[in-house]
Amino acid sequence: MEKKQNSQENEQKDQGILVIEWKHLDAAGETCDRCYDTGENLHAEIKRLQRKLDPLGITIQLIETRLDESNVKESNQILMNGVLIEEILDLEVRENYCASCSDLVGSETYCRTVVFDGEEYDDIPAKAIRLAAMKILNLDEETSKPESAASCGCGCSGGSCC
Repeated sequence: MEKKQNSQENEQKDQGILVIEWKHLDAAGETCDRCYDTGENLHAEIKRLQRKLDPLGITIQLIETRLDESNVKESNQILMNGVLIEEILDLEVRENYCASCSDLVGSETYCRTVVFDGEEYDDIPAKAIRLAAMKILNLDEETSKPESAASCGCGCSGGSCC
């Protein structure tokens, strides 16, 4: 099974596909406020990213994984090509009381938060989504070129100085 998954991941990379999985609570068709906000950020960033990635032949595939209350600890996660966003960007993950989830599931619930740029967020910020996508694809955010081609490393803009 593991070999099959690895070959599928390699095939996706070869075909120019960025697979984004968004995991969120689904309680009778409803999600909590923080997951809703992450979803809004994610959908907006996918549109923005696709405009940058189309010329490079890279498409985005969104997988939405709806979780029940028994998996709420996994709620509000984003994975890119199978890697958690906090691993891609080295974000700190915390948790705090979530009134919205608590209302939905009928018991006191603590949900994930992320620390990004020195601030703690209940939702995953759009900028973090964009940076993680570009990093997992090894692309420079500004130029949408492979990072190794964007700069020679000396501080110039990729000219022939080196």
